Amino acid sequence: MIANIPLIVSGTSGLTDNDALQLTILHQVPKTTGRNDWRVVEEEVLWQPSETAIIIVDMWNKHWSWGATERVDIMAPRMNAVINTARDRGIQIIHAPSDTMDFYDGHPARAWVLDVPHVEMPDPIEHPDPPQPVDSSDGGSDTGEENGYKAWHRQHSAIEIKDEDAISDNGQEVYNVLKQKGIKNLLYMGVHTNMCVLGRSFAIKAMVQSGQFNVALVRDLTDAMYNPFKPPYVSHEEGTQLIIAYIEKFWCPTITSDDLTANSPTS
Repeated sequence: MIANIPLIVSGTSGLTDNDALQLTILHQVPKTTGRNDWRVVEEEVLWQPSETAIIIVDMWNKHWSWGATERVDIMAPRMNAVINTARDRGIQIIHAPSDTMDFYDGHPARAWVLDVPHVEMPDPIEHPDPPQPVDSSDGGSDTGEENGYKAWHRQHSAIEIKDEDAISDNGQEVYNVLKQKGIKNLLYMGVHTNMCVLGRSFAIKAMVQSGQFNVALVRDLTDAMYNPFKPPYVSHEEGTQLIIAYIEKFWCPTITSDDLTANSPTS
């Protein structure tokens, strides 16, 4: 059940230190000498900005859980600042607020995506998918709501969308864009870590299993859906950290948003 997360490499020929994305990636590997455990591995890598995309997952304007809504309200302004810096550095920004495409009908960032030629997605490669460390079978709200409903109709208004960005909630459309733009590296941010960030058609699992991209999660710009009254009976924040560690062990490395703003021309 142990995933083999490959070393991330990206072409950096001709890049100066200020041009390249200098990322400190973390992943976890099994420690089998002595007592079994997990060992955190930290590596420094360089990515080409023009070969990198950020995918913003389900940062909706409102959620049926007011606790989830509150945390997104807090996260969105910081996320927007990071996205603006990343865009200025030449990173492709992809907004993926699921179930809201009607709201963006006619938006330039939506319209050009629909005109991108189709590129057949490869069959998914086999990949270990062990059970998650938190129980979100009740929907994961930590503020008492039990019955979910569609409370959202757009992405959070604090996150700016530029015409050159892309808007899609469809894995095939996103894949088309990535291939047209020559993207090799994907950075994920948004919510919820244990649900949509992993499981959407454009999200971590799908793109890791495509075998086409280096993938990493921005671990300080994400949040889980987890109720502390469900196993393993830890705080919401601890539940989110458990999911991040699970991703580092089985799916992809993580970085912090500081890596995207450090050494930028505007920092």
